[in-house]
Amino acid sequence: MSKASYVPPKVWKHTAPSGGQFANINRPTAGPTHDKALPVGKHPLQLYSLATPNGVKVTIMLEELLALGHSGAEYDAWLIRIGEGDQFSSGFVEVNPNSKIPALMDHSTQPPTRVFESGSILLYLAEKFGAFLPKDPAGRTETLNWLFWQMGAAPYLGGGFGHFYAYAPEKLEYPIDRFTMETKRQLDVLDRRLAETPYLAGDHYSIADIAVWPWYGQLVRDKVYSAAEFLSAHEYTHVQRWAEDIAKRPAVIRGQRVNRTWGDEDSQVPERHSAGDLG
Repeated sequence: MSKASYVPPKVWKHTAPSGGQFANINRPTAGPTHDKALPVGKHPLQLYSLATPNGVKVTIMLEELLALGHSGAEYDAWLIRIGEGDQFSSGFVEVNPNSKIPALMDHSTQPPTRVFESGSILLYLAEKFGAFLPKDPAGRTETLNWLFWQMGAAPYLGGGFGHFYAYAPEKLEYPIDRFTMETKRQLDVLDRRLAETPYLAGDHYSIADIAVWPWYGQLVRDKVYSAAEFLSAHEYTHVQRWAEDIAKRPAVIRGQRVNRTWGDEDSQVPERHSAGDLG
Protein backbone atom coordinates (compact mmCIF):
# COMPACT_ATOMS: atom_id res chain seq x y z
CA MET A 1 0.00 0.00 0.00
CA SER A 2 1.35 3.43 -0.96
CA LYS A 3 2.04 5.76 1.95
CA ALA A 4 0.29 9.11 1.95
CA SER A 5 2.88 11.85 1.53
CA TYR A 6 0.86 14.70 0.06
CA VAL A 7 -1.39 16.95 2.08
CA PRO A 8 -3.61 19.11 -0.17
CA PRO A 9 -3.35 22.84 0.54
CA LYS A 10 -6.41 24.75 1.66
CA VAL A 11 -6.50 26.49 -1.75
CA TRP A 12 -4.86 24.83 -4.77
CA LYS A 13 -2.66 26.98 -7.01
CA HIS A 14 -0.84 26.12 -10.21
CA THR A 15 2.72 26.88 -9.15
CA ALA A 16 4.73 24.23 -11.04
CA PRO A 17 4.34 21.73 -13.92
CA SER A 18 2.67 18.51 -12.84
CA GLY A 19 5.29 16.31 -14.45
CA GLY A 20 4.79 13.46 -16.88
CA GLN A 21 4.68 13.30 -20.65
CA PHE A 22 2.02 15.98 -21.12
CA ALA A 23 3.09 18.45 -18.43
CA ASN A 24 4.04 21.12 -20.95
CA ILE A 25 0.48 21.40 -22.30
CA ASN A 26 -1.48 21.06 -19.06
CA ARG A 27 -2.85 24.29 -17.58
CA PRO A 28 -5.85 25.26 -15.44
CA THR A 29 -7.26 27.83 -17.85
CA ALA A 30 -8.96 27.71 -21.25
CA GLY A 31 -8.69 29.93 -24.31
CA PRO A 32 -6.01 30.45 -26.96
CA THR A 33 -2.33 30.91 -26.23
CA HIS A 34 -1.40 32.24 -29.66
CA ASP A 35 -2.95 33.59 -32.86
CA LYS A 36 -3.00 31.21 -35.80
CA ALA A 37 -5.73 30.52 -38.32
CA LEU A 38 -6.60 26.96 -39.27
CA PRO A 39 -5.99 25.85 -42.85
CA VAL A 40 -8.98 25.06 -45.06
CA GLY A 41 -8.80 22.61 -47.94
CA LYS A 42 -11.01 21.90 -50.94
CA HIS A 43 -13.56 19.56 -49.35
CA PRO A 44 -16.65 20.59 -47.35
CA LEU A 45 -15.50 18.54 -44.35
CA GLN A 46 -12.38 19.86 -42.64
CA LEU A 47 -10.98 17.71 -39.83
CA TYR A 48 -8.35 18.94 -37.37
CA SER A 49 -6.98 15.99 -35.46
CA LEU A 50 -4.30 13.51 -34.44
CA ALA A 51 -4.46 9.70 -34.58
CA THR A 52 -5.14 9.16 -30.89
CA PRO A 53 -8.07 6.83 -30.10
CA ASN A 54 -10.46 9.79 -30.14
CA GLY A 55 -9.09 11.07 -33.42
CA VAL A 56 -9.16 7.64 -35.03
CA LYS A 57 -12.89 7.32 -34.33
CA VAL A 58 -13.62 10.12 -36.79
CA THR A 59 -11.21 9.11 -39.56
CA ILE A 60 -12.58 5.56 -39.42
CA MET A 61 -16.11 6.94 -39.67
CA LEU A 62 -15.24 9.10 -42.66
CA GLU A 63 -13.47 6.23 -44.43
CA GLU A 64 -16.44 3.93 -43.73
CA LEU A 65 -18.81 6.51 -45.22
CA LEU A 66 -16.64 6.83 -48.33
CA ALA A 67 -16.56 3.04 -48.63
CA LEU A 68 -20.37 3.08 -48.72
CA GLY A 69 -20.25 5.52 -51.63
CA HIS A 70 -21.03 8.76 -49.79
CA SER A 71 -18.92 11.12 -51.89
CA GLY A 72 -19.98 14.04 -49.70
CA ALA A 73 -17.87 12.53 -46.93
CA GLU A 74 -14.65 13.45 -48.73
CA TYR A 75 -12.50 15.36 -46.30
CA ASP A 76 -9.26 17.15 -45.57
CA ALA A 77 -7.53 15.96 -42.41
CA TRP A 78 -5.10 18.48 -40.96
CA LEU A 79 -2.53 17.46 -38.37
CA ILE A 80 -2.83 18.98 -34.90
CA ARG A 81 0.33 18.31 -32.91
CA ILE A 82 -1.03 18.34 -29.38
CA GLY A 83 2.42 17.95 -27.85
CA GLU A 84 3.36 21.26 -29.44
CA GLY A 85 0.18 23.04 -28.36
CA ASP A 86 -1.50 23.39 -31.78
CA GLN A 87 -4.86 22.87 -30.07
CA PHE A 88 -4.43 26.19 -28.27
CA SER A 89 -4.26 28.32 -31.41
CA SER A 90 -6.94 30.95 -31.86
CA GLY A 91 -8.25 29.13 -34.93
CA PHE A 92 -8.59 25.80 -33.17
CA VAL A 93 -10.24 27.31 -30.11
CA GLU A 94 -12.85 28.88 -32.40
CA VAL A 95 -13.78 25.37 -33.58
CA ASN A 96 -13.45 23.71 -30.18
CA PRO A 97 -13.37 25.96 -27.09
CA ASN A 98 -12.32 22.89 -25.10
CA SER A 99 -9.01 22.65 -27.04
CA LYS A 100 -9.20 18.89 -27.57
CA ILE A 101 -8.93 16.90 -30.78
CA PRO A 102 -10.76 15.99 -32.93
CA ALA A 103 -12.63 19.01 -34.23
CA LEU A 104 -14.62 19.25 -37.46
CA MET A 105 -15.90 22.10 -39.62
CA ASP A 106 -18.66 21.35 -42.14
CA HIS A 107 -18.50 23.96 -44.89
CA SER A 108 -21.44 22.44 -46.75
CA THR A 109 -23.72 24.49 -44.49
CA GLN A 110 -24.07 28.27 -44.34
CA PRO A 111 -22.73 29.39 -42.02
CA PRO A 112 -20.29 26.48 -41.58
CA THR A 113 -21.12 24.13 -38.72
CA ARG A 114 -18.53 23.43 -36.05
CA VAL A 115 -18.64 20.01 -34.38
CA PHE A 116 -16.48 19.06 -31.43
CA GLU A 117 -16.25 16.06 -29.10
CA SER A 118 -15.69 12.79 -30.95
CA GLY A 119 -19.05 11.30 -29.99
CA SER A 120 -20.86 14.39 -31.24
CA ILE A 121 -18.92 14.21 -34.53
CA LEU A 122 -19.86 10.54 -35.02
CA LEU A 123 -23.51 11.29 -34.35
CA TYR A 124 -23.47 14.35 -36.62
CA LEU A 125 -21.96 12.39 -39.52
CA ALA A 126 -24.28 9.40 -38.98
CA GLU A 127 -27.32 11.67 -39.17
CA LYS A 128 -25.95 13.73 -42.05
CA PHE A 129 -25.34 10.68 -44.24
CA GLY A 130 -27.95 8.30 -42.84
CA ALA A 131 -25.45 5.56 -42.05
CA PHE A 132 -24.23 3.48 -39.10
CA LEU A 133 -27.17 4.56 -36.96
CA PRO A 134 -30.42 2.57 -37.05
CA LYS A 135 -33.57 4.49 -37.93
CA ASP A 136 -35.94 2.48 -35.74
CA PRO A 137 -36.30 3.97 -32.23
CA ALA A 138 -35.17 0.84 -30.37
CA GLY A 139 -32.07 0.31 -32.52
CA ARG A 140 -31.16 3.99 -32.48
CA THR A 141 -31.51 4.15 -28.70
CA GLU A 142 -29.39 1.04 -28.14
CA THR A 143 -26.69 2.48 -30.40
CA LEU A 144 -26.70 5.76 -28.51
CA ASN A 145 -26.62 3.87 -25.20
CA TRP A 146 -23.25 2.41 -26.13
CA LEU A 147 -21.97 5.59 -27.77
CA PHE A 148 -22.59 7.55 -24.58
CA TRP A 149 -21.27 4.64 -22.50
CA GLN A 150 -17.96 5.08 -24.28
CA MET A 151 -17.92 8.82 -23.81
CA GLY A 152 -18.48 8.41 -20.08
CA ALA A 153 -16.33 5.32 -19.54
CA ALA A 154 -13.18 6.01 -21.58
CA PRO A 155 -11.86 8.84 -19.38
CA TYR A 156 -11.36 6.22 -16.65
CA LEU A 157 -9.34 4.20 -19.13
CA GLY A 158 -7.36 7.07 -20.69
CA GLY A 159 -7.01 9.78 -18.09
CA GLY A 160 -7.19 7.25 -15.28
CA PHE A 161 -5.55 3.90 -16.06
CA GLY A 162 -3.51 5.02 -19.05
CA HIS A 163 -2.13 8.08 -17.32
CA PHE A 164 -1.04 6.40 -14.11
CA TYR A 165 0.09 3.12 -15.70
CA ALA A 166 1.92 4.52 -18.74
CA TYR A 167 2.58 8.26 -18.41
CA ALA A 168 2.76 9.44 -14.81
CA PRO A 169 6.28 10.37 -13.67
CA GLU A 170 5.92 8.08 -10.64
CA LYS A 171 4.23 4.67 -10.41
CA LEU A 172 1.72 4.89 -7.57
CA GLU A 173 -0.04 1.80 -6.29
CA TYR A 174 -3.36 3.28 -5.27
CA PRO A 175 -4.34 5.03 -8.55
CA ILE A 176 -3.04 2.14 -10.68
CA ASP A 177 -5.03 -0.37 -8.64
CA ARG A 178 -8.10 1.85 -8.63
CA PHE A 179 -8.18 2.44 -12.37
CA THR A 180 -7.09 -1.10 -13.27
CA MET A 181 -10.10 -2.39 -11.35
CA GLU A 182 -12.41 -0.02 -13.22
CA THR A 183 -10.87 -0.81 -16.62
CA LYS A 184 -11.32 -4.53 -16.04
CA ARG A 185 -14.90 -3.96 -14.93
CA GLN A 186 -15.56 -2.04 -18.15
CA LEU A 187 -14.01 -4.83 -20.23
CA ASP A 188 -16.30 -7.26 -18.45
CA VAL A 189 -19.30 -5.08 -19.31
CA LEU A 190 -18.28 -5.23 -22.98
CA ASP A 191 -17.51 -8.94 -22.88
CA ARG A 192 -20.91 -9.81 -21.46
CA ARG A 193 -22.64 -7.69 -24.08
CA LEU A 194 -20.61 -9.12 -26.95
CA ALA A 195 -21.41 -12.65 -25.79
CA GLU A 196 -25.00 -11.84 -26.78
CA THR A 197 -24.56 -9.94 -30.05
CA PRO A 198 -21.92 -9.63 -32.80
CA TYR A 199 -21.79 -5.86 -32.39
CA LEU A 200 -22.46 -3.56 -29.45
CA ALA A 201 -25.86 -2.31 -30.62
CA GLY A 202 -26.98 -5.66 -32.02
CA ASP A 203 -26.55 -7.40 -35.36
CA HIS A 204 -25.12 -4.46 -37.27
CA TYR A 205 -21.90 -2.45 -37.12
CA SER A 206 -22.61 1.11 -35.96
CA ILE A 207 -21.15 4.30 -34.56
CA ALA A 208 -21.15 2.54 -31.18
CA ASP A 209 -18.50 0.11 -32.43
CA ILE A 210 -16.60 2.90 -34.18
CA ALA A 211 -16.47 4.83 -30.90
CA VAL A 212 -15.52 1.95 -28.61
CA TRP A 213 -13.07 0.03 -30.79
CA PRO A 214 -10.14 2.51 -30.87
CA TRP A 215 -10.05 2.42 -27.07
CA TYR A 216 -11.14 -1.01 -25.87
CA GLY A 217 -10.62 -3.04 -29.02
CA GLN A 218 -7.10 -1.74 -29.37
CA LEU A 219 -6.49 -2.21 -25.65
CA VAL A 220 -7.13 -5.95 -25.82
CA ARG A 221 -5.08 -6.13 -29.05
CA ASP A 222 -2.19 -4.58 -27.08
CA LYS A 223 -2.10 -1.45 -29.23
CA VAL A 224 -2.91 0.95 -26.37
CA TYR A 225 -0.61 1.38 -23.33
CA SER A 226 1.10 -2.02 -23.92
CA ALA A 227 -1.04 -3.31 -21.07
CA ALA A 228 -2.81 -6.39 -22.48
CA GLU A 229 -0.82 -8.83 -20.35
CA PHE A 230 -1.14 -6.68 -17.23
CA LEU A 231 -4.92 -6.58 -17.70
CA SER A 232 -5.21 -10.29 -18.61
CA ALA A 233 -6.90 -9.18 -21.81
CA HIS A 234 -7.03 -12.76 -23.10
CA GLU A 235 -9.81 -13.42 -20.59
CA TYR A 236 -12.22 -11.20 -22.54
CA THR A 237 -12.76 -13.63 -25.40
CA HIS A 238 -15.84 -11.94 -26.86
CA VAL A 239 -14.15 -8.53 -26.87
CA GLN A 240 -11.16 -10.18 -28.56
CA ARG A 241 -13.36 -11.68 -31.29
CA TRP A 242 -15.13 -8.36 -31.90
CA ALA A 243 -11.86 -6.40 -31.88
CA GLU A 244 -10.21 -8.67 -34.46
CA ASP A 245 -13.27 -8.64 -36.73
CA ILE A 246 -13.32 -4.83 -36.80
CA ALA A 247 -9.55 -4.59 -37.24
CA LYS A 248 -9.89 -6.40 -40.60
CA ARG A 249 -12.24 -3.83 -42.11
CA PRO A 250 -10.48 -1.92 -44.94
CA ALA A 251 -11.90 1.42 -43.82
CA VAL A 252 -10.64 0.81 -40.28
CA ILE A 253 -7.18 0.01 -41.61
CA ARG A 254 -7.19 3.23 -43.66
CA GLY A 255 -8.67 5.38 -40.91
CA GLN A 256 -5.95 4.44 -38.43
CA ARG A 257 -3.25 5.82 -40.72
CA VAL A 258 -4.69 9.33 -41.04
CA ASN A 259 -3.00 12.02 -38.89
CA ARG A 260 -0.56 9.41 -37.59
CA THR A 261 3.05 10.51 -37.01
CA TRP A 262 4.54 7.51 -35.18
CA GLY A 263 5.10 3.80 -35.74
CA ASP A 264 6.10 2.18 -39.02
CA GLU A 265 6.60 4.69 -41.80
CA ASP A 266 4.05 2.89 -43.99
CA SER A 267 1.41 3.43 -41.31
CA GLN A 268 1.86 7.21 -41.21
CA VAL A 269 -0.26 9.62 -43.22
CA PRO A 270 0.18 12.89 -41.29
CA GLU A 271 -2.33 14.73 -43.48
CA ARG A 272 -5.00 13.41 -45.82
CA HIS A 273 -6.50 15.51 -48.62
CA SER A 274 -7.60 12.83 -51.09
CA ALA A 275 -8.06 9.06 -51.24
CA GLY A 276 -4.75 8.88 -53.09
CA ASP A 277 -2.90 9.95 -49.93
CA LEU A 278 -3.71 6.54 -48.46
CA GLY A 279 -2.24 4.68 -51.42
